[in-house]
Amino acid sequence: MRLENKNAIITGGAQGMGGTITETMAKEGCNLVLVARTLEPIEELAEKIRGMGRQALAIACDTTEEDQVANMAAEAKEFFGGRIDILVNAMGATGPIETPVWEIGSQDFMDLLRKNVIGAFLPAKHIIPAMIEKHYGKIVNIGGCSGMRGYRYRAGYSSSKWAVRGLTRTSAIDCGEHNINVNAIMPGIVETPRMEKLCHEKAKTKGTTYEEEYAEYVAEMPLLRVTTPQDIANAVIFLASDESKNLTGQEIVIDGGWAA
Repeated sequence: MRLENKNAIITGGAQGMGGTITETMAKEGCNLVLVARTLEPIEELAEKIRGMGRQALAIACDTTEEDQVANMAAEAKEFFGGRIDILVNAMGATGPIETPVWEIGSQDFMDLLRKNVIGAFLPAKHIIPAMIEKHYGKIVNIGGCSGMRGYRYRAGYSSSKWAVRGLTRTSAIDCGEHNINVNAIMPGIVETPRMEKLCHEKAKTKGTTYEEEYAEYVAEMPLLRVTTPQDIANAVIFLASDESKNLTGQEIVIDGGWAA
């Protein structure tokens, strides 16, 4: 097991691809603190992880609120006996869909930046000191391939994912001397309930069908297949393990070739 006896915190670890990432990390031997705004879904998953023989704790926390994040980091550090090896920032939001930049509400834009950028920055800020103490750490930010190229009618989302790249690359420079790797995974469209929502909303706005919108996504990918949550989880395991010990400040794009 590539993460045997490692201690990890994962934000957004129950919904969509986050749940698959969580279960895959547990299968690889990882103990987990699961963080989300709502406690019930992550508590159910934590119980499942305990049944696999791993330690697991669920903590309700809004990752855009610094006091809550500071308390979460302290509770997680105590739960793990002082050693936090891995942070996976999987929390995020999609924001306005099929909306040109001049029609996006300024508050909607700022809320999305707060959730996707501040929501990754604050956990890193408060967990990195524990990693520095042990001279070891792996941080994996979940970005999006719309942070690799423009994404029509998704200015807020695309901007937030570009910012995650900047946060990742600069954090890697800051943390390198402390033996902390910081990398990002940039998924394309992923086969989750969020994709279903996107296809339904696009179809409603454009007057098409769900099937037509799904087919359009697939047609844009050179591999002609949609990314699965397991594809993302496999990359997380690689970046969280010592197989990637000399990789930092980088993005792994998993999108079937969409951003190529």
